[in-house]
Formats: sequence, structure tokens, C-alpha cells
Amino acid sequence: MTIQRMDNVLIVVDDLDAVVAFFVELGMELEGRSPVEGRWVERIIALDDVRQDVAMLRTPDGHGRVELAKFHTPKAVGGAPQDAPTNTLGIRRIMFAVDDIDGVVARLRAHGAELVGEIVQYENIYRLCYVRGPEGIVVGLAEQLG
Repeated sequence: MTIQRMDNVLIVVDDLDAVVAFFVELGMELEGRSPVEGRWVERIIALDDVRQDVAMLRTPDGHGRVELAKFHTPKAVGGAPQDAPTNTLGIRRIMFAVDDIDGVVARLRAHGAELVGEIVQYENIYRLCYVRGPEGIVVGLAEQLG
């Protein structure tokens, strides 16, 4: 076997507090938050003078993680516009399984999230949607039916 598991997905953000609050409202648990700097991280990511704050969140089942990083130095650089369509090159979304898609969407809307399209039903298997949260981060939600 080549890999054991997917450990986490990194999202570089500007407003770490807002994005952490969004993912916590989604149902993720904050594992920890701390500053990260030093030569060791500079060597890994091939940047000099790195100073960042990192938050690690995990799914309730403990199998999935999202790492959020706010770079103080060097400053984060551009990227796709915050309202980039779902066919823009690069990572577009992270999909989460949820119990109550309507309830999750309502709670996320209180944090400024918007539906990208609409909630749709795929056969008699899933209800699905994409939600755009802070900083244009798109999450997919899937509620299994039956």
C-alpha cells in the first residue's frame, strides 16, 4: 500500500476567525489553533520568513480534517475570485455528508453562506447542494436518503 489515509486539506484564508466559525457551524470540531513559524516550515513549503496562524478542524467521526492557514508573512497571493464558478481550474469544493441538509444550510446562512445553485435530489439516493461560505470557500453537502 502506498498511502495510509488522506490526512487533511489545506485552505489558505485571510479571515481565520470567520472561516473557523463557518466550519464549526457546519459541525467540524476545532482540534487546535497555533502560530507556526521557523526554519522547519520554511524548508517544507519553500518560502522564507514564514509566520502564520494555523487552525486544524476535524469531522465528528475523526476521519477527515481541514487545515486553515492565515499567512502574516509572506502575505498570501491572489487566486481564483471569491465567486469563481465551479468549473474553474483547481480545487473547487470539499464534500461533507450531513443528516439534515436544510438545517445545515439554514445555520450556514447565518454565517453569510449562500447556495451556489439549489438543493437537488439525485434519484432516491441523495439530496445535494453546494454552499459558498466566507472567502468564497465552497463546500458540498450530501444528505443520504432512506
